[in-house]
Amino acid sequence: MLNIWGRISSINVRKVVWCAQELGLDFQRTEAGGKYGVVQSPEYLALNPNALVPAISDDGGFVLWESNVIVRYLCARHWTRQLYPEQLPERFDAERWMDWQQTTLNRVSGGAFLQLVRTPPAERDAQVIAQSVAATEPLMAMLDAHLATRPFMAGERFTMADIPIGCEVHRWFGLPPAEYRHPSWPHLERWFAEVQARPGARGVLDLPLE
Repeated sequence: MLNIWGRISSINVRKVVWCAQELGLDFQRTEAGGKYGVVQSPEYLALNPNALVPAISDDGGFVLWESNVIVRYLCARHWTRQLYPEQLPERFDAERWMDWQQTTLNRVSGGAFLQLVRTPPAERDAQVIAQSVAATEPLMAMLDAHLATRPFMAGERFTMADIPIGCEVHRWFGLPPAEYRHPSWPHLERWFAEVQARPGARGVLDLPLE
């Protein structure tokens, strides 16, 4: 049994849950973080001294934190050539996009999300929203151009790379339409509709933002 700690409203927890479902793993998820607390408890800090979610422990007692690393680990341990590419060029292409999601896309997209979803209207900072939109839209356009030439992030098959990017796009496309409407990105929208329809994405990419 795989144990996952973290609330499903967290983009990083969603990655791990989606991955586990894609792999057909039996898992138990414990609510943690945000309104659930837990992360400052001595028991949780022993799992993740950063006091962040997610964290996992597997049936061998191995504990791991950092969402994209967890996705890589699960795909490598529960080997499927589809999710964890066997050939090094394809594997590191997938690795590249996973790192890009964390180091580039997530850093700029979070501002609009936090303001439009988690901040009361009277307390929102319009400048933060505008800066986030201005920085994120070119990156989404870049994804659209990339997906114009291939079905999935790393090529012809769904791989581990599609999971963190999919969670990020879910969050951006889910921003309140009364507050923000994204430009047309047909290739990105085609890809997202396809990954959102996967059985493994149920209970993850079909949830509203909170």
